Parts: sequence; C-alpha cells; structure tokens
Amino acid sequence: MLSLPIPDTYAYYEELATAIELARKAGELLLRIHRTGPRQVRTKQTAVDMLTEADTASQALILETLTARFPDHSILAEEEGGNQRRGGRALWLVDPLDGTTNFASRYPVFGVSIALWVDGKPMVGVVQDVIRERTYWAARGQGAWLGTPEKLDDLPMRVSQTRELNQSLLATGFPYVRALTRDNNLAEFNYLMPRVRGVRRAGAAALDLAWVGDGRLDGYWEAHLSPWDWGAGVLLITEAGGVITDYAGEPWRLDRDNMVAANPHLHEKLLAAVQTARREAGLA
Repeated sequence: MLSLPIPDTYAYYEELATAIELARKAGELLLRIHRTGPRQVRTKQTAVDMLTEADTASQALILETLTARFPDHSILAEEEGGNQRRGGRALWLVDPLDGTTNFASRYPVFGVSIALWVDGKPMVGVVQDVIRERTYWAARGQGAWLGTPEKLDDLPMRVSQTRELNQSLLATGFPYVRALTRDNNLAEFNYLMPRVRGVRRAGAAALDLAWVGDGRLDGYWEAHLSPWDWGAGVLLITEAGGVITDYAGEPWRLDRDNMVAANPHLHEKLLAAVQTARREAGLA
C-alpha cells in the first residue's frame, strides 16, 4: 500500500491509496495510447461528444479493481457499463478520460478523475494530470496534496490569495449541447472576459478544478457537467481552502449541475458576476 502523508488510521485510507494507484495506472495506459494515436473515435449524444477506445480501456482497468476490492460499493462511471448500483453508503465516481476531445485530437490536456462519496459527502478525490504525470489528491479532513515524479514527498496544496476579479485567472468550459440551448455559458463568458486578467478553456473540468485547488487558477465556473466530472475536484478545492457553491450561492451538492469555485477572497465576487451575466441575458 502507498505511504501517504496522512495518518493510516484515516477511515478511507485503503480507498484513497487504491484511487491513487488506479489513477496513475490509468494515466500510464492513456499515455501509451496517446503516443500512438487513438484508432477508433465515435460520437455519443452529439457530434462533439466523443468516445475513443482509450475511454473504455481506462474505465475497464479502474472498474475491475474497484469491483474486486470493494464489492459492496456502488460505482457511477461515464462510459457504458459504468452505472453499477449496489445500495449502501459508498459511491465511486469515475471519469476514465476527462478531456476526450483533446485526447482524440492529440491535444495534450486530459486526465483521470476518481472520487469516493459516502452519505453524499466526498471522502476521497484523485485527479491524474496524465501528460505532466502529476497526481492531485485529497482526503476529507486531511488536506489536499500534489504528488510529482520529481519529488519523493507529496506537497500540500493551497488555493491562491488573489482578491480582485481584475487580477484573476479563471477557467470555464462550454457544454456539448451549446448549439442547442441559449444557456450555453456564452453570456457568462462574454461578461467576465473583459473584467478579469484571463479566462482559460482547457477542455478538462477535472484538471481545471485541480488547478484551482493548487492555486494555479483563481476560480472556475461551469454548468451542464456530470457528477464524475466534479466528483474529485470539489474535494481538492475545499481541502485546499477554497469555496464552492452552485449558481444560486447555495452549498454545492452532487445533484447540482452548475458550479462556482474560487479562493475565499474571490468567490463572492465571481458568483456575483456570474449571476449578473445570467440576469442580464434573461437566464436567471
């Protein structure tokens, strides 16, 4: 079992060590496929909602071990066969390849996200940055950490200290159904872009959240994503000292489909900007 900088008496230590192990193994698999290029690409709900053989191979690797080690736990993963409900208190949320469009185009920004939620609360969250070989992980009440190949010891993560929107670097994304609905984040993006230092659209929500937790980004907002996209990232941010709500400013829950996340100095300002943009666009 991995040696981690938290007490091995943590109630979900085994689950955390397993999630880190699987995120890294899945990352190694994805990296091998990435170097040779995906051989099969097909679409799901829309022409921009893609699936490759790497998605399914990564998911199979992860689910095989989770099922064997934790047979009583439920699993909700992105791809076909990933909804395995067994009752009980524990639910794994798995995105085997976050950033499939990037991966299919050989754009080097994609990751793996694995989280364990118990009784509706995140207990374990792991995001693997595949290309950079960095592992972002958190355990409830035990902080958020960054593991890299260059260092023997994992490093504690903290959100940034930026206090003003005009000094902030934010991240966001746009839904697969953006051509079919007015609620497609263009109003929010157009409102915020001239009011901030910059907005990044990397195409991998799990990595965006990890980078907010590590202070590389000051904040993030997005809607129309699924639980596996955010399952790990919310714990990374809150354990690193950040704040997360939905667009209404209510505490964020797994059944929400929109999110505003930032450091505690910036969150209310980012939330207010998103709300203003939506109100002016007739979306509120």
